[in-house]
Amino acid sequence: MADELLGEIEALGDRLGDARKAIATRIIGQEDVVSLALSAMLGGGHALLIGLPGLGKTRLVETLGTVMGLSEARIQFTPDLMPADILGSEILETGADGARAFRYVEGPIFAQLLMADEINRASPRTQSALLQAMQERVVTIAGATRPLPKPFHVLATQNPIEQEGTYPLPEAQLDRFLLKIDVAYPDRATERDIVLATTGAAEAEASRVFDAEGLIEAQAVVRRMPVGESVVEAILDLVRACRPDDADATDAVKRHVAWGPGPRAAQALMLLVRAQALLEGRLAPDASDVARLARPVLGHRMALSFAARAEGVELDAVIDEVTARVTRVEQAA
Repeated sequence: MADELLGEIEALGDRLGDARKAIATRIIGQEDVVSLALSAMLGGGHALLIGLPGLGKTRLVETLGTVMGLSEARIQFTPDLMPADILGSEILETGADGARAFRYVEGPIFAQLLMADEINRASPRTQSALLQAMQERVVTIAGATRPLPKPFHVLATQNPIEQEGTYPLPEAQLDRFLLKIDVAYPDRATERDIVLATTGAAEAEASRVFDAEGLIEAQAVVRRMPVGESVVEAILDLVRACRPDDADATDAVKRHVAWGPGPRAAQALMLLVRAQALLEGRLAPDASDVARLARPVLGHRMALSFAARAEGVELDAVIDEVTARVTRVEQAA
């Protein structure tokens, strides 16, 4: 059984290497962003991409859909968007014999890869339409529960600067995202490559490497990957140390954090450290994977107190301090 799993992990690692090469034909640079997005999909979850306009977030989602062989849909969130625009609705039809009946018309959410563009521009009522879908992979319309396609992933984007006409995502919805991905400006050399590659007579096209069934199989392999006891303890230490009312919380967390991550954060780390190890060609994760994923997994599951924000405290700095302490403890053990 161990030899069989080893062979599956190695074969999947090779295939993921091909997928990353295919993605690189259209996404220049942004290796960490691509890695985190792939990790979210391998973990079977959703990702929130935070970045200014023009940094390639939409292009990344489109490329991932092509390479992973998934059906795609895109929703441009606006203040006047209604839940029915996402979920679909029933319409009254009259048949040739004069009989009238309701017919359900599916909304764009019935896709394997859904891009929710500028998700924070929709009203809370519309944002809540995604909650059941993201957690349970079903939607309830007119009293009927309808399953979504498998796999089902939401990659949402958000502009971190422009806040006029936006609605902050509720904590319950943020917690449904497996991780948050910060998309930064490229360095000069990368930006030069982007300019040259995207302004010529033709642009490179990505090729399909996976299909829906292949991705589901990959997700099953990820869940079977072994995780050492030291990594499990590091995950628990990290998550629990970020809760201000926990005995293991650091002084900085107790002073500055209003509320910390719940059990979903530990679940996300367990899945993502495996995915990261797989993407790097390793057979099992280690404590360095936990440290690397601390910000993406915890950053949207914690909040600073009002006093801490007034003092200019940064949440990333608090997470880094906790991560450094946990990592030192694990290394000493």
